[in-house]
Amino acid sequence: MVLHTTPYSSACLHFLDGLSWSLVFPCYWLLDRLLASCVATTLEKRQRSQDPCSFLTLCVLIAAPLYLLLLLASLPFALLGFVIWAPLQAVRQPYLYTYRRPDKHQAEQGQAGPGGAGIGEWRPQGRSFCFCSANVCLLPDSLARFNNLSDTHRRAREVGKRIRNGASRPQIKIYIDSPTNTSISAASFSSLATGFRRTSSLDQRPDQTHTTNGPADPETEPLTECPIHPSGAINCPVHPAAGDQSSSECPLHSDRADTTADCPLHPAGTNSSSDCPVHTSGEPSDCPVHSTGPPNGQGHHDCPMHGEGTQPKPSPDCPLHTSGVQISISAPEPDPREEEAETGNHRPGEQAGGDTGSMTASRESLTRYHGNDGGVGVSSNNTLSHVPRTSIFKRPGRKRRHGDETFDHEISAFFPANLDFLALQEVFDHGATTRLRRQLHRYFPYVLSDVGRYGWKGCCSRFKFLNSGLMLASRYPILDARYECYPNGRGEDALAAKGALFAKVHVGTSHQEQRVVGYLTCTHLHAIEADASVRCEQLDLLLQWGAEFRQSSSQPPAGEKVLEDLVAFDVILGDLNFDNCSSEDKLEQQHALFTQYKDPCRLGPGEDKPWALGTLLDPSGLYDDEVSSPETLQKVMENEEGRKEYLVFPPSKNQCPASSQKGRKIPLKGNGRRIDYILYSDEGLQQDWKLEMEEFSFVTQLAGITDHLSVAMRLAVSTGEEEP
Repeated sequence: MVLHTTPYSSACLHFLDGLSWSLVFPCYWLLDRLLASCVATTLEKRQRSQDPCSFLTLCVLIAAPLYLLLLLASLPFALLGFVIWAPLQAVRQPYLYTYRRPDKHQAEQGQAGPGGAGIGEWRPQGRSFCFCSANVCLLPDSLARFNNLSDTHRRAREVGKRIRNGASRPQIKIYIDSPTNTSISAASFSSLATGFRRTSSLDQRPDQTHTTNGPADPETEPLTECPIHPSGAINCPVHPAAGDQSSSECPLHSDRADTTADCPLHPAGTNSSSDCPVHTSGEPSDCPVHSTGPPNGQGHHDCPMHGEGTQPKPSPDCPLHTSGVQISISAPEPDPREEEAETGNHRPGEQAGGDTGSMTASRESLTRYHGNDGGVGVSSNNTLSHVPRTSIFKRPGRKRRHGDETFDHEISAFFPANLDFLALQEVFDHGATTRLRRQLHRYFPYVLSDVGRYGWKGCCSRFKFLNSGLMLASRYPILDARYECYPNGRGEDALAAKGALFAKVHVGTSHQEQRVVGYLTCTHLHAIEADASVRCEQLDLLLQWGAEFRQSSSQPPAGEKVLEDLVAFDVILGDLNFDNCSSEDKLEQQHALFTQYKDPCRLGPGEDKPWALGTLLDPSGLYDDEVSSPETLQKVMENEEGRKEYLVFPPSKNQCPASSQKGRKIPLKGNGRRIDYILYSDEGLQQDWKLEMEEFSFVTQLAGITDHLSVAMRLAVSTGEEEP
């Protein structure tokens, strides 16, 4: 299928659309500014209360009458433009597909080519894919203020920057060879030091090889945690009582020069204990890692973890042996170009100020992730033999595995590293869409935006002033896409063309030359709480349309014989506007959707897993210092009292009694209203293929610029074949 790369099929229609919008836009903008001046956010109210004679107050008093006069003057032009614009919407394409060719730096890091993320031959052991969904509330400024948000265009740029910064940071995986073959994943490692070259990532276990690497970054943090024991432990064999003497010889290699290059504890070409990552450089005269004694018969000194006896080979359980521990660091290379100056991109009336004093908090927090690339080399199999000591020995910290859970879950201050697919909701404003798309294209080569219909069209019988607000970004090529509009919207929701966006992506090619594909569905359901039956009808349509899309997109073109596609995954992402806790949402909780698709956070109808978190924030507290940055919001969400204070809870008194009113002291149950979902299905996969959850994250990186938490999921697709 041919993807729509322009809104209209002819240049003439495109010109008429631009002409009509140029006539409508002044009236639209003035109306938006007039309404915005009448609705203040809590931050603006706080500023006015602190200084009643502030410049902001004077601007509102002067600007409101001026906006009204200019609005009345622009009405005749707007009416003429509307007469031209409205009929054109009947032939407008339902989405805009854009592709940004990766530059040479991305190509060197494995992101280039038609696949963006490297869609080469499908490996027998499969791959890992990361999905994320976020409601970003990019409504026209006057409407966003009803959610206590403002300055939509600036927020759109900031949303794109934060997502790009989070996704392009390095991904860390620590592989430990032990009898249980434990793998510690630190994909959201928040303590990473700088100083290594990044590589593109396919989440594979590295080969058991080592490479020679360059010197470590000299400006590393002092060691704060021991790799051998947790904080607070005593009698550690690596930290014995003071008074012992040490030598400069490392027990992990002999004193021969040709072996030090493979030592994970020392930079290449050095044999000095001053660079030992187990202690800070300087006076560590009693480090047992540098204990004296001749090398044993296997070319290693006696390991302090295994006593003084000679071992036939290093123990696979020893954290000091490179054969037992390997570290894989991978990430796409961020755009090396400086961000272009944006001072000329502001439209009149756009504020220079922010919703919060920490608008660039996430970016400042990521400075340690984006150091120079000349420090430590990474081999082609993404295996690191030597990295700065803080990179190895600081623990992930917040990643957990609850009870019998087979995957990790966490509350993260950053978007997952190496994010593959991003689904956004409420990207309604046209100017915000353009700004956000420009930012996302620095990481995602393929984007579907401007999704939906305006005016009157087909099943959307009521006039649509806003499109669907959906946006989908991918690192893998998009083969096919389709948009469907829900026909049963009511009330104010009927003014937007809410619907579902379906996409088919190419993620690899089998050794039999069969395409390996995945299916993505991005949707936003009806919002009015009392209309459960409307949402159930929309869920029925979602399942029906999804099945039709998969069937139609899998059929080869007429007259052509091609091999059948291999399906790797089928994932639904979006804001479903109901939770699994409210008694009012029982109909949706019991819908057939949850028999065909799996919800990683759900135990059953009306019951979430204990670690599941609500994703709807209380708008009245968005600008409190406690939640104004990704890090502070993360800490609050990890605390039960903080969740009760800043999350919206169901109004029901049956399962989760509460009021979402901030400051109420009523005891609450549950963890808030979780209305943002990522669901996956293992039906329709190839025989012997399996899907396994690797991790699920609640992301706080958009703190202060939206009223939702983002959700992310990493899914491993295995084929059941053996590695040749």
